[in-house]
Amino acid sequence: AGSFQEAGVIQQAYNLNFPLHAVPASCAQCPAWSAFSVSSPAIVLETVKQAGAGAEDRPGAVMVRLYEAHGSTVTAWLQTSLPVKEAMLCDLLERPAAQGRLVLEERGLRLSFTPFHVLSVLLVLIH
Repeated sequence: AGSFQEAGVIQQAYNLNFPLHAVPASCAQCPAWSAFSVSSPAIVLETVKQAGAGAEDRPGAVMVRLYEAHGSTVTAWLQTSLPVKEAMLCDLLERPAAQGRLVLEERGLRLSFTPFHVLSVLLVLIH
């Protein structure tokens, strides 16, 4: 019912095409844990991977790619439980953008999207 945004069509499509797989935990009392969350349903966290050569060969770096899926202009917060010491916007070849350094805030990283915009973010981890 309603628009595709209100009906959650994109999330349902991901659930159908990429179902979650339960993996037994090593202990019954293990706490719930999530590596990433995004504050807006319009933003899809599509990729999480080890940063490649375009990311200046930074050891311990993770590349995340997100896109705006509702055709809207939105500001969203990317939160992570990973120990991030530095974050920067990159191009699609994973090269850091000029003026691309992001401020690490208590709520996470503030990201601005225009309709269907793709953002690549390099997260350099504390190790």
